Amino acid sequence: MKHILVDLGKGIFPKSKIEPSNDEIGEMSEAMNQLVVGLKGTTNFANEVGKSNFNYPYEPLSDDDVLGHALVKMKDELAESERILEQKVKDRTAEVVQKVEEIEHQNEKLEELYQDITASIRYAKRLQDSILPTESYINKLFPECFVLFKPKDIVSGDFYWFTETENKFVFSAVDCTGHGVPGAFMSLIGSNALDQIVNKKEETPSIMLEELNRLSSEALNKSEEGRDSVRDGMDMAMCAFSKDYKTLEYSGANNPLYIVRDNEIQITKADKHAIASFEPGTHKYTNHKFDLKSGDVIYVFSDGYADQFGGIKGKKFMYRQFRELLLSIKDKSMQAQKEILDAKIKEWQGAHEQVDDILVIGVRIP
Repeated sequence: MKHILVDLGKGIFPKSKIEPSNDEIGEMSEAMNQLVVGLKGTTNFANEVGKSNFNYPYEPLSDDDVLGHALVKMKDELAESERILEQKVKDRTAEVVQKVEEIEHQNEKLEELYQDITASIRYAKRLQDSILPTESYINKLFPECFVLFKPKDIVSGDFYWFTETENKFVFSAVDCTGHGVPGAFMSLIGSNALDQIVNKKEETPSIMLEELNRLSSEALNKSEEGRDSVRDGMDMAMCAFSKDYKTLEYSGANNPLYIVRDNEIQITKADKHAIASFEPGTHKYTNHKFDLKSGDVIYVFSDGYADQFGGIKGKKFMYRQFRELLLSIKDKSMQAQKEILDAKIKEWQGAHEQVDDILVIGVRIP
């Protein structure tokens, strides 16, 4: 009995009962056995409660069993706490499920909206494509010619324009404010205005730009309020060739002209006034005239090619490198030049995003 009491003091239960004798010691042994049974029952109950088994049967050893009653109270409190926690988890789960369903619904609506907008933009591209001259028409005017046209988005703020007048072959590379849908709207305005100008028999590049400035300003600024708020416009290079390809007239709004001859590039700078950026009549565009030689190559372009970020350091391609590239490919066919220019800018761009619409036009003089 002494050893059992010492072990119980250490929290160790005896492995077997004491066989009681028929004397007073035997009665003490019986009481010891009952004590061990009660403590084991209390211990088992505490273990089951710890496992959240709150239905485990247990009764305190007596009305005065302080530990037993404390364990029963703890069981009831733990059971209630777990019930409340489970309910909170159910409520929060239901909230999360509801939020997920709402997000999925919103995503479905956004997807539908995206599809509708994309479909509208693709239709706008069909409209924009309708204003661009066909490759066969361009080759009819200029047998040795290429147009590298790479919109940043589905629709473009850059556009190219070719036409034939009574005395000249005329073309232009135009860069409208912005890209995407806003730029595309500007391109429609610009192309329509150029058609109106040619229909009036005008074929001098500088005068065409001045007239385009007037028509664009009228289209964009319908009110005094609009004059202060609208800042849209166009940069462009306008070229007019005599039909024997002997002379070229050029006028530019921010976009220059390159003529490659004898391994050199002759650069003709543009006037620093964008179309629709000034009141009609307050500025004049310069009309430049050149005598051409067989083999000369003419280039006009928007700023998208030179401004493209890429390379090892993620910098702009820049005009110096652009000119070096043009000189290196000047003797190749115009189709080969287009392919090389396209491949080079793709290589330069790498993983970088295309930052702007790209337009380059090249014409070789026969």
